[in-house]
Amino acid sequence: MLTPAAEVDIDEVLVAQLIRAQHPDLAGRPLTLVANGWDNAIYRLGEDLCVRMPRRKVAVELIVNEQRWLPELAANVATPIPVPLRQGVPQFGYPWPWTVTRWFTGRVAVDLPPAQRTPIAAQLGDFMAGWHVPAPAEAPRSPVRGIPLPQRDPGVRSGLASGNVPHAEALEALWDRLVATAAWPGPPVWLHGDPHPANMLIDDGGLVAVLDFGDLNAGDPATDLAAGWLVFDADAREVFRSHAAPDADTWARAHGWAIALGIAFQLHSDDNPMMAAIATHTLGQVLL
Repeated sequence: MLTPAAEVDIDEVLVAQLIRAQHPDLAGRPLTLVANGWDNAIYRLGEDLCVRMPRRKVAVELIVNEQRWLPELAANVATPIPVPLRQGVPQFGYPWPWTVTRWFTGRVAVDLPPAQRTPIAAQLGDFMAGWHVPAPAEAPRSPVRGIPLPQRDPGVRSGLASGNVPHAEALEALWDRLVATAAWPGPPVWLHGDPHPANMLIDDGGLVAVLDFGDLNAGDPATDLAAGWLVFDADAREVFRSHAAPDADTWARAHGWAIALGIAFQLHSDDNPMMAAIATHTLGQVLL
């Protein structure tokens, strides 16, 4: 599946206009497009800031959730996250809210071979343990993340039957076992929601930041703990597990979530080599 087309035109001229009008003290800084992703365009603003702008209407609620919750939740973890520093409003034909956040320097984990991700396993496990605290009733919920694992069953089986997923027979046998794991018994906890290695930034062997909270929601922590398979190899996964400290059933559901996410990445990466690489790594790791 191809990356969705943008629903609005965003370019450097527009971004500069918005900054000059709404945050004039930041005007004149160099602007560089660094990502034009599934939901957002991201421009680097000078040396230490970046601008995050929804490119599709469906992403607007996600950025509003980040603006509402990240300043409060950042206190729960030692690892930096992209807390909104400034907020923007619609203007000059751009119809949606937007955000200015800190720019973090480093390399996304997906650009490094799994062996070079090992040093962040403990830090990422600690991040998850701190992040997964009970969420209030008004926390956002997702129809596809943090939900009971059996609700992903139709999509998983459809993907396995598509002919586009390698090792489908072995994956199906493993999925049959994991999807029957006992459900999360606790209250919904805060989730990052999208725990793949393109959302972890590494520098000098350490975890610099956890990025992209567009899928922020509340639910079963097993969704996030799928990072054990999405990010790491077997040895690092055990380090990650020891720091995140899930119970056995939650770890089994996390294994199931890794299958579900790996299949989704596999089926939606036709024009995205980075996501294809994540899918290949994940679907290999879940079978070890």
